[in-house]
Amino acid sequence: MKFGSQLQEILYPEWRFYYLEYDGLKRVLKERLSDTFTEKDEAKFVEFLEKELEKVYTFQTVKRGEINRRVEFSEQTVKKLAKDTEASDQDYADVEEDINRVIAEVNELAKFTRLNYSGFLKIIKKHDKHTTYALKPMFMVRLNARPFYKENFDTLLLKLSKLYDIVRNRGQSGTSKSSAPAGGSQNFIRQTTKYWVHPDNVMEVKLLILKYLPVLVFNAKEGGDLNPAVSSVYFDNEAFDLYTGRLEKSEGAEAIRLRWYGNSSNNEIFVERKTHREDWTGEKSVKERFPLKEKYINSYLQGDYTMDNTIQKLRERGAKSEKELKELEQLASEIQYNVITKKLAPTVRTFYNRTAFQLPGDARVRISLDTELTLIREDNLDGVERSGSNWRRTDIDTDYPFSQLADSDICRFPYAVLEVKLQTQHGTEPPHWVSNLVESHLVESVPKFSKYIHGVSTLLESRVSLLPFWLPQMDKDIRKSPNRELLSIRDSGSSHSNEDRNSSYGSSRRNRSSRREDPEIQVVVDGSYQRNDSKQKVRESIDGEYDESAPLLRESRSRSRKTNGSGFFSGLFNRSRTPSPENSKARQPAKRIAIPVRVEPKVFFANERTFLSWLHFTIVLGGLALGLLNFGDTVGQISGVLFTLISMGVMIYSLILYQWRADQIRQRKAGPYDDRFGPVVLVVVLFFAVCVNFYLKFTSNSAKP
Repeated sequence: MKFGSQLQEILYPEWRFYYLEYDGLKRVLKERLSDTFTEKDEAKFVEFLEKELEKVYTFQTVKRGEINRRVEFSEQTVKKLAKDTEASDQDYADVEEDINRVIAEVNELAKFTRLNYSGFLKIIKKHDKHTTYALKPMFMVRLNARPFYKENFDTLLLKLSKLYDIVRNRGQSGTSKSSAPAGGSQNFIRQTTKYWVHPDNVMEVKLLILKYLPVLVFNAKEGGDLNPAVSSVYFDNEAFDLYTGRLEKSEGAEAIRLRWYGNSSNNEIFVERKTHREDWTGEKSVKERFPLKEKYINSYLQGDYTMDNTIQKLRERGAKSEKELKELEQLASEIQYNVITKKLAPTVRTFYNRTAFQLPGDARVRISLDTELTLIREDNLDGVERSGSNWRRTDIDTDYPFSQLADSDICRFPYAVLEVKLQTQHGTEPPHWVSNLVESHLVESVPKFSKYIHGVSTLLESRVSLLPFWLPQMDKDIRKSPNRELLSIRDSGSSHSNEDRNSSYGSSRRNRSSRREDPEIQVVVDGSYQRNDSKQKVRESIDGEYDESAPLLRESRSRSRKTNGSGFFSGLFNRSRTPSPENSKARQPAKRIAIPVRVEPKVFFANERTFLSWLHFTIVLGGLALGLLNFGDTVGQISGVLFTLISMGVMIYSLILYQWRADQIRQRKAGPYDDRFGPVVLVVVLFFAVCVNFYLKFTSNSAKP
């Protein structure tokens, strides 16, 4: 779709005259290009562009100030209502209606920012391509002087969340109103699902969620700003055993990482271990961790530092029970032992800004949204000193988009990652609004998505032979049009009761037919794929345009060259590593794709039943053979020997077949599991034994006088 048409379709009608006049700028450029584009024409175009920038910047500044004042007014109104014991539900409903209108405008302002920034970059690119003047360097300076695209809505989002939480609970704090579900933990189903969210939909998803769950603040310093940054360094060895185990979901597969919140000055580092457990084992996958001061990390990883002193201090203070202390000691020693014996070293760092939503003290619904996800190499495998002898590299902090790093060291993930954790009783459906959200066009389901696995499979692809199933999916545009009208924030300015809100999102299903197809990664029948580095070349003229966001995403996902745009949004789509001409000509070897397969317990039981069936047959045949050996004549004894050998051979064969199938199932191999050899051989040897028995019997009878 042409950007001009896209702009007209998406823009907020009430703000129509404050958007960038993209078609007008394009028309001026086209008219001037019909003749020679002179310096005078350039001056007129720049003047027009400067007026548009000033218009957009001024409107956004005024609108942001208006929204802030409306939020402050709502805060004062809520405080008055909280003190008024006679405040009615209608009073709170009126305030809720005002907050809904503010939420709608915040969403539109976020879209306004993204659309106009994209429009400026597109028109500058068009100008520089079709004229002899390079306008982009100068205009980026002007754009930085009017940085409307750098607007951060997180602080405003937190205020709206607090307001909505108080109004939702009719003047009471969410903590006092929330309660954990009754009953023992064994009566609950815990389910975690992951989704991708396109940057165009991030703000809308946040605002939709906060109407039902408040923002959970977990890293705000007293009197300071909220720092949502979360960084983790994952460890692995040169064979990438931990990567392979986690990707194949092997029983007992581990992930070991060091995590910290905020910037690198945070002295508290969490040493974490995630262990995968199969459902059929009856155990649950667990995440265990303990804090450790940053100054002890290197010594701990080398085996020179233990937790004995820390545990002793905790024991003296009575901070933990003896059981907890033993578990802490065991966890610390096991992680340390694995790091040393398996020769684990820093491999990949993950960075993202997290917004968490949860009712305080209530774990039934917890939602987190990770934006600006970035994967960064920490290894020294190619001779480049990144982390060196330290446990993490020191040349970066939380300065997204990390423009100081080489392209080969970084992968800027093009989507936000939404994680929904539900804890419901058996037979109880999840909240209706959650179901509608995850089934809407705003998200794309990606089961078992892992940030670390994606980092290794993209940054260190040449060193691994197994890739995640979602990698080919990266070449498809996840934006979809809803099948049915999903209630947008723009239209949700009216007050709703709790019952109305539960059904307000409709039941939009995913419309996968609207995705753009791209042949760059091809999935073949045997579960492998080969990369085709040839790009489809698209011509762009003054009249004919195309939507640049999808190619930008494809460049990001396929490890192509960095885009030339600067700023927040252009950095969002940047990806690393340009394929060399030699690599683009040579066909890369096929690699296997790991497809997630859920192994039910009945699969193992079916294998056991098959083995027992073979064993039952051998017992019957062996009993017959023993009878012939003990009570038969010479012919019977010879037949008994034959049947005994057949019985023993079938026993050994069935045991080997059982073990092989169990191993294949445990490793989630694609099969086939059928046995075409065993039954045929069994029929042949039994037929031979019976024929021998008949032959010997008739020849012995004929030899008698």
